[in-house]
Amino acid sequence: MRKLLFIWLLCLPMALCAQDWQDDFKEVMALAQKEDKPIILVFSGSDWCAPCIKLDKEIWQSDEFKAYAKQNYILYKADFPRKKENRLVLERATQNKSLADNYNPKGYFPLVLVLDKNGKILGETGYQKTSPKAYIALLNSFGK
Repeated sequence: MRKLLFIWLLCLPMALCAQDWQDDFKEVMALAQKEDKPIILVFSGSDWCAPCIKLDKEIWQSDEFKAYAKQNYILYKADFPRKKENRLVLERATQNKSLADNYNPKGYFPLVLVLDKNGKILGETGYQKTSPKAYIALLNSFGK
């Protein structure tokens, strides 16, 4: 019992800092409407796209972005992994393909879109070698 409690206490900080990347874009749209928040839609190749991997490590995983995004955005990552062991379930892969057809027809990776609560594109960017604070400011500038 003590081991379970100890393991649980070790995992608690990670759970508290975890981002709220959603699994279903329909839920994303519903949450955006309900909470009156913009959406960050990221097109990523998590296991093959070097700039996507850098963006994840330098921005998405930063404590500063996590804290800010939790209060100000609804997050969805449309991932397109290539390695067999990283394949998505069919439903998720189909959903991401549909999103790519609508929002990323040219197939840019990474592509970061800020959408309003109705799904209209407010702005777009990609990987930039910058601080999380500057990246947040860029994302926020699209809503003005």
